[in-house]
Amino acid sequence: MTDTAALQPDLLLSVREVFGIDSDLTVPAFSERDDHVPDIDTVYRFNPAVTLAILAGFTRDRRVMVQGLHGTGKSTHIEQVAARLNWPCVRVNLDGHISRLDLVGKDAVVLRDGQQITEFQEGIVPWALQRPVALIFDEYDAGRPDVMFVIQRILERDGKFTLMDQNKVIRPHPHFRLFATANTVGLGNLNGLYHGAQRLNHAQIDRWNIVASLNYLPRDEEVAIVQARVPSLVSAAGTSLVQAMVAVADLTRKGFAAGDLSTLMSPRTVITWAENIEIFHDPAVAFRLSFVNKCDEAERPVVGEYFQRCFDRELDESYQITHKDS
Repeated sequence: MTDTAALQPDLLLSVREVFGIDSDLTVPAFSERDDHVPDIDTVYRFNPAVTLAILAGFTRDRRVMVQGLHGTGKSTHIEQVAARLNWPCVRVNLDGHISRLDLVGKDAVVLRDGQQITEFQEGIVPWALQRPVALIFDEYDAGRPDVMFVIQRILERDGKFTLMDQNKVIRPHPHFRLFATANTVGLGNLNGLYHGAQRLNHAQIDRWNIVASLNYLPRDEEVAIVQARVPSLVSAAGTSLVQAMVAVADLTRKGFAAGDLSTLMSPRTVITWAENIEIFHDPAVAFRLSFVNKCDEAERPVVGEYFQRCFDRELDESYQITHKDS
């Protein structure tokens, strides 16, 4: 990894000019881009409330957790803020295979001066702590309990981190920042949608200074995002098509909330559907390959009904077709 320890924020950017939010706030930023700075997505659309929460994390060193359903762009939101600030950013996915040793570090055999020696290799947490880096823990509510207690040590703003094996105390870099994303707020898999989500220790949740909630965007915003991703749909006919697609997605979300469906369409799936329409030139075929085949077989007639309502066209999976001979 490139050494970023010497970098310092040397600019103040206007939130109004950079993020289009009606605010007089300014936020520190770097004039130089590092290899760890995410690329700017020019068509990304910021949620103002969540953006301000993330900016508070960068400006005031607040620990910020972003919670929301899948596909709402939680991690991307933090990355795109960092990209515009030129702030180095590292993501760690807390899946079930991440261990304490991965985060803290471990002894490893290395080759030095032609000799094999055993040397301690720092993990991602001590590496990031010593640099002006925004560390993002993705799938925070899926982390194993033993891993979560490692993180708890650095949740305090001035929390020092002790490498027990090395008898070394690490003081956080003044521009180290910590973020997390999660589908739940640590209460477990209440609706059955997120298998693997754990109930989190309340003392740990209590240490997050800001918890922002990122929900699905308003319909017009979602239409604009899909068209930005798939420019071939930027036309009157394309707008009408995308509006119908987003309407189907909205019905799946309402159906999920009502308990009629166990799967819902995220904005990511809508974009995938639009991209697949470019390939197959048929919204129904693309819809089947993008979403319907992910659904439980018993629920497909319900999804077919949603499609019929928005497109005035029957799917092969529609209740009316699958039961016409019965």
